[in-house]
Amino acid sequence: MTVPADSATTAASETRARNEGHVFALIAILCLALNLRPVMAGLGPILDIIESSAGLTSAQAGLLTTLPVLLMGVGAFAGRSLTQLLGAKTGVAIGIAIISLACASRSAWNDAAGMLATAATAGLGVAIVQALLPGFIKGRFGVGAGRVMGLYTTGIMSGVALAAATAAGLERDFGLPSALAIWSIPALIATLVWSMLPFPTRGAGRGVSQTTEPLWRHGRAWTLMLFFGVGTGAFTLVLAWLPPYYTSLGQSHAYSGYLLAGVTLAEVAASLAVSAFIARFPDRRGPLVVVLTSITAGLICVAVAPLSLAWPAAVLLGLGLGALFPLSLIVTLDHVDDPARAGELAAFVQGGGYVIASLTPFVAGALRDRFADLTGAWEAMAVGVFLTIAIAMRFSPQSRLSKVPGAAP
Repeated sequence: MTVPADSATTAASETRARNEGHVFALIAILCLALNLRPVMAGLGPILDIIESSAGLTSAQAGLLTTLPVLLMGVGAFAGRSLTQLLGAKTGVAIGIAIISLACASRSAWNDAAGMLATAATAGLGVAIVQALLPGFIKGRFGVGAGRVMGLYTTGIMSGVALAAATAAGLERDFGLPSALAIWSIPALIATLVWSMLPFPTRGAGRGVSQTTEPLWRHGRAWTLMLFFGVGTGAFTLVLAWLPPYYTSLGQSHAYSGYLLAGVTLAEVAASLAVSAFIARFPDRRGPLVVVLTSITAGLICVAVAPLSLAWPAAVLLGLGLGALFPLSLIVTLDHVDDPARAGELAAFVQGGGYVIASLTPFVAGALRDRFADLTGAWEAMAVGVFLTIAIAMRFSPQSRLSKVPGAAP
């Protein structure tokens, strides 16, 4: 049967337009992802300067990471309401604009109150973006969502690396206020790029799951939350305290920033590997055990021989943390086929997980105030990460069935 020429031309045009739409969506997602961590990652390499300038204790300095992570968690629980009220397009635009405003405010408001207030505000903006974007990705890319989530997390890690590597130089060359505020510019650009993204139908991104049963009634949702929380707790500990730990050991601000940048470059490589190869591992348990072991080994290196094993530790931590974040989200999305329900589950898991993870920077700061040392924090985190291997072993493909309402068949 011959296809009419006009029909073939129309079909080709629609395919080309769809592919172009996917490419532009990927660009927008990467722009957003780059701006979800610099508000925290740009602090560690110059944290002692910030402490001195703003008059903060180590525990209070830990709050500069704890507050945004906590707000990210609390805000993520509002994902369903945000989807209904705003939809992905409007909600994500508001979230990234809030991040830009919070960063810009630090140019003039960088005393103790200002730093804490802008940390919380930026955390709210990040929470909105992270609550809405997974459901958008699931709906836009369908079976390819796992790979796109890998690219999304790669963008997040790239933002961390760039912020960490440039923080000391920006502070040295332009002063503390400019170094803190400069990240408002790429966040503003991301706002504009996202706002130009075409949504194919009226109300796109506003889909709401038809399953109304609360997620908190299901043990698997809580297990996923705990798993995400411990892994993200390790990430926030490294993000907040690895550079200050090394400056306290006599290393320069630049070296400490480069070390965190090295961690995040390894994270980027690991995220790309997850994106490229995760489809070959329908059973996620093998990769999860490998990356959790890598994180545990890296934390032990930092605790036992921080100077001689600094770069091996950075590589181990980066490869493990970089792979664990996308794997945690992919495992979460594995449990649900419905895009709206996937977004709700991701918001629930991230919400509680970030609340759990927010404790680690503050507790580590309090330990530093008390003992003038962070060794105990690294050791405790190593034990916690190692124990999550037992949780990872429960995520067999068969175990996904009927664990969450709206589960993948």
